[in-house]
Amino acid sequence: MTTLQSIKKIKTNKIRVGRGIGSGKGKTSGRGVKGQKSRSGVAIKSFEGGQMPLFRRLPKRGFKSFKDNKIAKINLDQIQLMINNKKINPMEKINLTLLQKNKIVSKNSKKLKILGSGELKEKIDFETDYISKNAKIKMEKIGCGIIVKQEN
Repeated sequence: MTTLQSIKKIKTNKIRVGRGIGSGKGKTSGRGVKGQKSRSGVAIKSFEGGQMPLFRRLPKRGFKSFKDNKIAKINLDQIQLMINNKKINPMEKINLTLLQKNKIVSKNSKKLKILGSGELKEKIDFETDYISKNAKIKMEKIGCGIIVKQEN
């Protein structure tokens, strides 16, 4: 039977620096002797002795757009798989709201793009914001109805 006394101590005490030589961290508090690093309130992180710091020598690159589009991308083979699994009815028009309702794409998505990976066997009507060239060619070959809201 275990008692409170027999349980190993879980919490370890914080080391109190600068509280006398008997503590093992007295006098200089583990900071060594003299010099800038032994003083308080000093930060030398990227200082290179007056030389131009590395982060200023390297060129600035990249750009993060503040306009987050949140486009849901779906391939033709994924759509075919959903039809085979009876998650999508091929008689309905496939659009973003239908895919969100069936939890196929994220509910945070604002636009839909259809990509051309895989094959589609059913003749379906699509309403989408964007479509890849490959997907458009494959869908027109089958005879699918495609409504593209905006072209870029």
